[in-house]
Amino acid sequence: MTPTDIPVQRPRADGTLVKALGRAFRWKRMLESGEFATVKELAEHEKLGFSYMTRVLRLSLLAPDIVEAILGGVQPPELTLAALLEPFPAEWDGQFKTYSIKPPNASSPNTSET
Repeated sequence: MTPTDIPVQRPRADGTLVKALGRAFRWKRMLESGEFATVKELAEHEKLGFSYMTRVLRLSLLAPDIVEAILGGVQPPELTLAALLEPFPAEWDGQFKTYSIKPPNASSPNTSET
């Protein structure tokens, strides 16, 4: 078997994470538009617990690069929905450290600045 005969496995997005992100951004938009005045009102409308809704809504605060990694299916395996529903830093740098994701524009150890 040659290297060209080996099927390439492309990253596959985690449907559970993608769905949670979609919900978070949809709910955020519904609140920002004034469709619902409070998170409690929205949670009641969606027939969900207030606590769960607030934890999912927090996903809309993730750094864009983390969102892109999840949507592209290239997030670290330990980055599960359960992990994301736990409290995380609001600052993007702290999120990169918490989830062991390389921040954008981070220089790799093999590059040198001139």
